[in-house]
Amino acid sequence: MNKLRLPAPAKLNLFLHITGRRADGYHNLETLFQLLDYGDELEFGQGTGTGLSFSCSRPELGGDNNLVLQAARLLVPHATTSPDCHIHLFKRLPVGAGLGGGSSDAATTLLALNRLWQCGLSQEDLEQLGLGLGADIPVFVHGYSAFASGVGEKLVNQAVPERWYLVLTPACEVATREIFCHPELTRNSPSLTMRDSFLGGRNDCQAVSCQLYPPIKAALDWLGQYAEARMTGTGSSVFAGFPDRKTAAEILSRLPAATIRELPGCQGFIARGVNRSPLLDLLDP
Repeated sequence: MNKLRLPAPAKLNLFLHITGRRADGYHNLETLFQLLDYGDELEFGQGTGTGLSFSCSRPELGGDNNLVLQAARLLVPHATTSPDCHIHLFKRLPVGAGLGGGSSDAATTLLALNRLWQCGLSQEDLEQLGLGLGADIPVFVHGYSAFASGVGEKLVNQAVPERWYLVLTPACEVATREIFCHPELTRNSPSLTMRDSFLGGRNDCQAVSCQLYPPIKAALDWLGQYAEARMTGTGSSVFAGFPDRKTAAEILSRLPAATIRELPGCQGFIARGVNRSPLLDLLDP
């Protein structure tokens, strides 16, 4: 098998409203997913003849619990060719940042191995398999920016203006469960329509996250000097949109000085929002 190298793009939650708590302990939400042209990459190559193997550019993420391996194992019973593959993850996205890195890695794995192993599963089948591992996986399998409801699995394609984003990740890793269990979390936001979603919104997790993780508030305050800034998902990353890459790059160039003072350890990158995943562009040109 020739090596196949594929992207696992990041996402932003342009807003995230929590509309209620479910009987199963999860939360109903509404969000607008914006895919980015930046993220991790995975390489799928010939295995050793003993089944699945996995490695990662960050060795501490290379254990058996990685979502990449969990996703691959879900497809083994459906393989019509030998499910023998070595997967290497080139990790670029920070962990626990709300950018969907692990979920996107799993989605790319599902789409790639479904093809390489000739599993014959539909996109809907793969979305359902992915949902069992994480609520964000379906949107990456889906491959389009989308308005999402439920726990994030009910998706409707939504074209979003393809702006340039500056994304900052302060030096902290947020525990999603801690945020969703917090007694001060807003859980009763009114339901929106897709049309409403372009008229504003907020991240209902942001206030609690800033309270528990001061570096997030510091990053929001710094970026908010230049444009409206918001946290994405339940993670630590914050973002702001700009009309062109040059403007975003000029602001990013000021970050090193800020890391010495109010944002120690903070990292940043620039990405373009896209409405169709770059992964789909490679799998289905």
